[in-house]
Amino acid sequence: MKKYLFLCYTCFACITYAQTVRQPLIGNYLGLGAYSSGRSDAFSFIVNPAALAKTKNSAGVYSERRFLLNAFSQYTAAAAFQTNSGAFGLQADYFGYSNYNESQLSLAYALPLGSKVDAGVKFNYYNLRIPAYQSSSTFYFEAGVLMHLSEKLHAGFSVYNPVGGNLDKAKNEKIAFVYRGGLGYEVSDKFFLTAEIIKEENKNVGVNAAFQYALVKQLFLRAGINTVTAQPFAGVGLKFGQFRIDVATVYHQQLGISPSVMLLFDFSKKQEPSEE
Repeated sequence: MKKYLFLCYTCFACITYAQTVRQPLIGNYLGLGAYSSGRSDAFSFIVNPAALAKTKNSAGVYSERRFLLNAFSQYTAAAAFQTNSGAFGLQADYFGYSNYNESQLSLAYALPLGSKVDAGVKFNYYNLRIPAYQSSSTFYFEAGVLMHLSEKLHAGFSVYNPVGGNLDKAKNEKIAFVYRGGLGYEVSDKFFLTAEIIKEENKNVGVNAAFQYALVKQLFLRAGINTVTAQPFAGVGLKFGQFRIDVATVYHQQLGISPSVMLLFDFSKKQEPSEE
C-alpha cells in the first residue's frame, strides 16, 4: 500500500510543484516558539522572520522521515546571530531523493522597533530538480511583524512570497503565497499556548494549535494539531547545558507516522552572577 501511495505522491509532486517549498509535516512543532518572548530558538524565524529579533545566538539541525520513507526525507539547518545592527539568520533546506528533490538557502534579518514591536524579512533562493526532466530555480522573500501586547500575550503576522517566485513563466508556475497570523500566550513559566491561522494559495484556511508544558526545568512536552490535514503531532524535549534534543512525530491516518529529531545548541554568552 505504501509503495502505491509513494508512486502517486511522487507523480503528484512532479505535476503540482508550483506550491510553497515543502515544509516539514511537523512544522507546527519546529516553530512553536515564534509567538513568544523567551521561547524562540534557531528555528522560530521559519514561521515568522520577526521572531529572529529576540532569538539568542543559537544553531540547530532537524531531520524528518516522512511516512518512514527515505525518499521523503526532510533536512533543515538554521542559525541565529545577534549583532549591534540587528539579528541575522541563516537557513538551509533539502527534501526528496536523487530523482526528485527541492532545496533552499535563506538569509533573514530582524530588529526591534521599540520595546513592543519586532520586524523581520527573509530572502530565499529555491531550486527544484528532477533529473532528465527539469531543473528550475527562483528567488522570493518573506516578511513578518511581532507585537508584544503584554508580558504574556504576543501576536504576529507574516507574508510568504507576496510577489514573484516564478519558476516557469511560460507555464505560469510559481511558488504559492501564504499569509499567517498567530497568537502566543504564556500562561506560566511552565505552560505556553499558541495558535495561528494560515491561508495558502489555492488551499482552505487552516489553523495550527499547540502547547508546550515543562515537566521539570530540563524536560518538556509539546503537542498540537493542523486542522487542514487533521494531523496531530507530539514530542518531547530534553535540555542539558547548552544542548537540547527533541524527538517528535506526526500521525497520518492512511500513511502512518513521520518521526523527526531536532538538535539545538545555544552559544549565547551566559550572564555571570553579579558581585555584591
